[in-house]
Amino acid sequence: MDLYSEISYIKGIGPKMKELLNNCGINNVIDLLLYFPRDYEKILLDKNLDSTKDGNKVVINCTVIKIDRDVRTKTKRVISTVVFKYNNGIIKGKWFNQPYMKEKFVLRKQYTISGKIQSFKGERMLINPTIINNKDNIIMNSSIQYLSDKNENAGYKLVPKYPLREGLTNNFLIKIISETLKCITISENLPIWLIKKYEFCSLDKAIRNIHNPESNEALLKARKRLKFQELFIFSLKMIMLKDFINNSRGIAFSISPDLKVLKEQLPFNLTNSQSRVIREILLDEKKNKQMNRLVQGDVGSGKTIVAIISMFNVVKNGYQAALLAPTEILANQHYLETQQILKSFNINISLLTGSVSQKQKEIIKSELKEGNIDIIVGTHALLEENVEFKNLGIVVTDELHRFGVIQRSMLFNKGKNVDILVMTATPIPRTLSLYLYGDLDVSIIDELPPGRQKIETFYVEHNKKDKVYKFAAEEIKKGRQAYVVCPLVEENDELSINSVEKLYRDLVNNYFKEEEISILHGKMANKTKDEIMNKFKNGEIKILVSTTVIEVGINVPNATVMIIENAERFGLAQLHQLRGRVGRGSFKSYCILIANIKNDIVEKRLQILKNSNDGFQIAEEDLKIRGSGELFGVRQHGESNFILSDLINDIELLKAANAEAKKLLKSQKEEDIKFKNEIIKKIEQTSQFICFN
Repeated sequence: MDLYSEISYIKGIGPKMKELLNNCGINNVIDLLLYFPRDYEKILLDKNLDSTKDGNKVVINCTVIKIDRDVRTKTKRVISTVVFKYNNGIIKGKWFNQPYMKEKFVLRKQYTISGKIQSFKGERMLINPTIINNKDNIIMNSSIQYLSDKNENAGYKLVPKYPLREGLTNNFLIKIISETLKCITISENLPIWLIKKYEFCSLDKAIRNIHNPESNEALLKARKRLKFQELFIFSLKMIMLKDFINNSRGIAFSISPDLKVLKEQLPFNLTNSQSRVIREILLDEKKNKQMNRLVQGDVGSGKTIVAIISMFNVVKNGYQAALLAPTEILANQHYLETQQILKSFNINISLLTGSVSQKQKEIIKSELKEGNIDIIVGTHALLEENVEFKNLGIVVTDELHRFGVIQRSMLFNKGKNVDILVMTATPIPRTLSLYLYGDLDVSIIDELPPGRQKIETFYVEHNKKDKVYKFAAEEIKKGRQAYVVCPLVEENDELSINSVEKLYRDLVNNYFKEEEISILHGKMANKTKDEIMNKFKNGEIKILVSTTVIEVGINVPNATVMIIENAERFGLAQLHQLRGRVGRGSFKSYCILIANIKNDIVEKRLQILKNSNDGFQIAEEDLKIRGSGELFGVRQHGESNFILSDLINDIELLKAANAEAKKLLKSQKEEDIKFKNEIIKKIEQTSQFICFN
């Protein structure tokens, strides 16, 4: 078995498990070893449970000395109790509404059990303990590390917690990864001088410790090595891509005199910032080298008009333009706006999305191939192989982070040296964007159109949520609408859906009994999501309870209230994005963050959002706080292919990786030239940045 072997070669993986793993993107040994834990659980092996803090999970070897009769409480809960004798004492195991659990135990028999320690009325107990079978006893059979805390006489094991999907268990993943690592050795693939300079552990040791940490220190070293590796490969990739683009010839478009006519016909004045960015794009279009530009613009800053003008000039040069959007809702919005702006110029504009009928799709594809369509706006449907252009000149991608590198390149390759314009409404600190978008020229729209009202932002503790929903009800009585975003739940789709449905029931039963309220989450079919969003846009739905799928969505000028539950779990950039869903009309708008303010730093971050509506300022302030090593909220990747790195928190590591990548590319040492050639092959084979030899 080697790194490229199919997972079916791994002991314990049959056809059913192979299918479940394939559904998680795990097809071979490399994929399995790169399926990193999302978290770790500290399991204690205590010699004296009396000194163990409440809430800690423990594992003990014990003997059953008594099985009590079940007790039924006044609230009709059934409490089952088994008494265990262990190393230094006696402890009770208690189960709530699980009477069948005590039947698993036999008097005077020995067991290894695991559960959380809890105190109640001075008595220590294990809550809902489970039996650990010998064959699955990964914890007891592993090396145990010892805590340095003098107050705790305990050894512990860090147990990985993997992202799970239906049918997969954490123990199964631990077991097969452990089996795989027994049969394989991972070769080193960074230059030796680089490993020595930063005192990195080997790649083999890093992979072993990320899955089965010898200690907390070993885990930190493994994470640092692997983070550096993916940031280093990412930097190499960006620098090489930039060089390739700079040496590529593009299409030299002339500046159309109709641009002046278009500008005069606009129903609004462009901001100075929009005008500056348009000039930068038009200068790129004039050059005979390929444009590769990113436009960063805050929520509501007017990026779409910039894209329309960019495409208009290309069309006036006799070429076609394509605008790729991540959702049908956004594609429809761009299509209607493009039609409205260019209605007097005899330009043929079409829309291609998944919901377009098959017959209409064939007509559109034929027209595109013939060159009769000037501008095509669409979703992933534009990426299909049989979508062909006669003369594609520019591709505009909206919200680039929603598309993978491969997806974007599929569209760019439908033309020859086409100009590339990518847009994002996610404000990224300027200091970070230099490294993150090394292959792109960056333009920033850093002012909002005149007349846009500031969104009033407030944050409150959970115990004051009643006031928040009463306020929302008052706004709805005035004829307005509201979004409610449910708490973010780790990486588990099922839990996220349960969370949004629970919140929905709570709102229906307690706050909005007479209002039209609906639910929206990412697992719904696209058609269903679009129907709900269109009903919300048309005012048929008054309150929309949603996960973050509405982060990039349709323009609803009548929506004036954005309520975000458990706001402390979100990153500031994402909170700012969500806030941007309101304040799009002439009505006063509000964003209310309901949060568990557990420390000063959480409050400081919420205060930043309350005091500023400038996404770039928010991003810079967030970087200052998070750059200190504190981890808050969800990971905010600027690049969807990263496995471990969080670019906000790992900016210093990114700077170092970027500097070393530049140094390596200039090096003429034999070792470095050999490494460069190998890494180029790996980059061509995969979009993953943690590459194996």
